[in-house]
Amino acid sequence: MKLGYARVSTGEQNMRLQIDALRAAGAERIFEDHGVSGSTVFKPAYTEMLKLARAGDEIIVWRLDRLSRSLVTLITELQLLGELKVGFRSLSEELETVTPAGRLFFHMVGAFAQFERDVIQERTNAGLLAARNAGTKLGRPPVMDDARWKQVKELIEGPAAMKVSAVAKLVGVTRQAIYKRLDAEKKAAEVA
Repeated sequence: MKLGYARVSTGEQNMRLQIDALRAAGAERIFEDHGVSGSTVFKPAYTEMLKLARAGDEIIVWRLDRLSRSLVTLITELQLLGELKVGFRSLSEELETVTPAGRLFFHMVGAFAQFERDVIQERTNAGLLAARNAGTKLGRPPVMDDARWKQVKELIEGPAAMKVSAVAKLVGVTRQAIYKRLDAEKKAAEVA
């Protein structure tokens, strides 16, 4: 079955051109999203169409930007359609995944997207390593600085020792934060 998908971002826009083109391309059923941005993750009519689509069906759009505004999201959507064994065709760009040449093109675009993700990951890891080597502390800052920890420790171990839960409430931290710091000190003492 050929399923058509049409979308407009605002209520003032007209879908007639899209619908006419989808019908001319043989769409047997057309799903329409009105007032839904291309960058929106949840598109109700598109989601409904995916639930209905079966292996061997073909989804047709007037232009690629009707499906997605981002290349990464578009590739993700096309991969999902591929997993569902559902074909895809964009009329304006003459892009499709139902022929061997169309699938080849799609795989090439997917390979470039994967390459881009790998390069970004590599740069991120190199940046983190450089920051560590430069002595930059990464991650979340500690809940308690050393001065606050000294106060907490005096309250727990001092002459009028208090329970950890009471100290946690008093200084505004969690019991887990106190226990974690106590465990770290204990382990440091064992190593030394």
